[in-house]
Amino acid sequence: MSLLYRSSFFFACLLLALFCPSAEAAISSKEKVELVETDGRWELHRHGQPYVIKGLGISGALGLDRVEDLGANSIRTWGIEALEEKDEEGRTLLDAAQARGLTVCAGLWIQHERHGFSYRDPEVIAEQRSKIMAAVRKYKDHPALLLWGLGNEMENGLEPDTALLVWHELEALAGMVKEEDPNHPVLTAVAAVNPPKIKEMIKEYPSIDILGVNTYAGSALTGSSLLAVGWQKPFVLTEFGPIGHWEAAKAPWGAQIEETGNEKARRYFTALEAMKRNTEGLCLGSYAFLWGNKQETTATWYGLLLSTGEKVPAVDAIVRSWTGSWPEQRCPRLASVDFPLALRTGQAGEKVTVTAKADDPENDPLTYEWSVREESTDLKQGGDEESVPRLFSSCIPSGENGPTVELTLPQDAGYYRLFLVVRDGQGGATTANYPFAVE
Repeated sequence: MSLLYRSSFFFACLLLALFCPSAEAAISSKEKVELVETDGRWELHRHGQPYVIKGLGISGALGLDRVEDLGANSIRTWGIEALEEKDEEGRTLLDAAQARGLTVCAGLWIQHERHGFSYRDPEVIAEQRSKIMAAVRKYKDHPALLLWGLGNEMENGLEPDTALLVWHELEALAGMVKEEDPNHPVLTAVAAVNPPKIKEMIKEYPSIDILGVNTYAGSALTGSSLLAVGWQKPFVLTEFGPIGHWEAAKAPWGAQIEETGNEKARRYFTALEAMKRNTEGLCLGSYAFLWGNKQETTATWYGLLLSTGEKVPAVDAIVRSWTGSWPEQRCPRLASVDFPLALRTGQAGEKVTVTAKADDPENDPLTYEWSVREESTDLKQGGDEESVPRLFSSCIPSGENGPTVELTLPQDAGYYRLFLVVRDGQGGATTANYPFAVE
């Protein structure tokens, strides 16, 4: 090799080294998300900067309206199909989130045994792996992606030997996801902090990056509860909100007692403030449940929006915690409801006068929607879809929208609920409902 050729070759290599990034540099230039530990305290970093999740659980792209106006920076989905949904402008959920400056904890649904899936069947396991990895390959480079949400409460109700199979499959899946996409951590959400379960996860599922905890009444104590059982990795509150229906007090015949919309707001606020004060160095943020509306025990128990689109007081509380200020337009405040038959039994056809007291922070005129529905008997496990109970429109005089109403009890013996929705006409509302019985 001549001196001139060697000099030219050296110069070309120097230029290549200076101007062509290495594979490692190319990876670092992506929308990389990573976990950083300092003296036992964890932070989530995005683009090299700390990122605290202020999130909402959401069902699909059509529900993204107004989310960024609340001070949210992230949304959580449960299944791959949500990523395929499109908004009014034809954008997929990830594209719609990116346009709004939001990130996504993308749910990769892990099948549940109670739905007929078997973790002893190699064929269905292989099929599930194939679907999950196809989704990871498809979406891994999207700039809105924050985390992979690998599974949600798939451990509920399992016998110990089956639960062990689930943890082993999650361990395998997490390894596959992280090999395909090293730029986004893997989170798995479980139901509450159950010490034996958490200890088993520590042993059998070491590849998990972040624990997601769905917890309601105990949300403010999640960090200390995890430390007490030896958990040392970071966690995210993947669901939190009011007292869960399984935790609530009951009427004498077993119907769960739901808090009013304003009582629920205090619970959301308390949980968020507790995480600020006492995260134990483990908490990376939270996803409030649920930006939308669903029937679960009742149609108002968990949704942050009514089926008619109005926000409820919990939304105002979340905004107050995230931004430090109340929204300009707040929801009505329900002070009391005088319903003599609440949690009691009346006679078929009996007439009862009911009165509500409410006000509005902006002094907007309020309307009162009263209704009676049969107590739900289609109660499911783990948030599975439930049917809406039957409406008894004859119990409330038509056209009544004031704070006082004369209720006529149903003619048939059974268990019912009186529902109240108070609206301000400006997109805000508050709710209450009361179980009663008829003999």
